[in-house]
Amino acid sequence: MTEQPSDGIPQRRFTPPPGATTVLLVRHGASAHAHPDRPFPLKDGHGDPPLAPEGHEQARLVGARLASEHASGRTIDGIYVTSLTRTHETAAPLAALLGMEPTEVPELREVHLGDWEGGALRLKAAEGDPLYFQVVEQQRWDVIPGAESSEAFGERLWVGLRRIVAAHPDQTVVAVVHGGVIGQLLADTVGVQGFTFAGADNTSISELVVDAKGRWWLRRFNDTAHLDVPSD
Repeated sequence: MTEQPSDGIPQRRFTPPPGATTVLLVRHGASAHAHPDRPFPLKDGHGDPPLAPEGHEQARLVGARLASEHASGRTIDGIYVTSLTRTHETAAPLAALLGMEPTEVPELREVHLGDWEGGALRLKAAEGDPLYFQVVEQQRWDVIPGAESSEAFGERLWVGLRRIVAAHPDQTVVAVVHGGVIGQLLADTVGVQGFTFAGADNTSISELVVDAKGRWWLRRFNDTAHLDVPSD
């Protein structure tokens, strides 16, 4: 038996297991406004709007926060984005501050919304479309005609995430992704379906620790402290 210290055993902070990767999931900044007469351009079938002006400001703030943490000792060893424009634009301020080139992981792109791509989801929600409320009630995207199933969505996300984890044992990385992506990954992590539609805010930070054995720990969700910083 290991001899215990005479003054007892203190509580300690969580420490990632050896070889694990800390993934800081950042939702992209607010994207361009949806208009019924001007659908978003599509890329590989997915709506691909740029950031709105407020989204660029959110990207600047989260980039400054993460760069400050990096300078203070929490080293960021990589930046990842998806194939969609809004993640590239959100990652740009952080990448410039750290002198890094983001790596694209297409598997981490947003859920495919079938007939509701191009901004239609936002419009349907604003209109109070009954099918939108059915999507939320059932917690399934594939209620929308032609949309991706939760199972297929989750499988491709873990393909992309495992690739990142394999490249960064004992390191911390930033992955700029999408609201649906964060919801699905966290739902899979904690085994609670309601996380799928939990609504991570734009440029919020959620933190996952994932090891090579496929075990994962949720350490943070929807941290937006950087958005509360008073503007100059």
